[in-house]
Amino acid sequence: MTQAQPRVNPSAAPDAVFRSPQIADGVRLWQIAEASKVLDVNSSYSYLLWCRDFDASSIVAEVDGNVVGFVTGFVRPHAPDTLFVWQVAVDDSQRGKGLAAAMLHRLLESLASQSVTHLETTISPDNAASIALFTALARNRGTQITKQNLFDPNDFPDAHEAEELYIIGPSRQPEGNPTS
Repeated sequence: MTQAQPRVNPSAAPDAVFRSPQIADGVRLWQIAEASKVLDVNSSYSYLLWCRDFDASSIVAEVDGNVVGFVTGFVRPHAPDTLFVWQVAVDDSQRGKGLAAAMLHRLLESLASQSVTHLETTISPDNAASIALFTALARNRGTQITKQNLFDPNDFPDAHEAEELYIIGPSRQPEGNPTS
């Protein structure tokens, strides 16, 4: 089965408002992650902490005042030029509109002043949609993407697929005007 390529227009989702998450958003992030049926759902407590402690390196998208998507990430302590993206999720009602790519672009733009030039994320080998999203992100930003093994199934204490590390960078401004 062929999956549609994600739209990567950074000015996509014109009705969306992008902002840093707030503690009150934690419940909604958990709900979106759980409804995705693909993400590893963390505890509700972890989403609250994420919104409190990693708000500057994460982003939410709102449509009509409702949070409909998020990217959680953190700047790596041992690689301060690198944003590690933990999760990307979009509410089912907003999928296919380029919202995930738009959030990633906006987040990278907001961190550029902190000298963040690289993005890392892990993706399981069977997650074609995420691989396509991040490959398109690199292409749209005019930079490279590399992949390497990070965690094998034997590294996990439970039944978990391998996680491959994708590295994007150095980051450049995307083509066109992403803030319009």
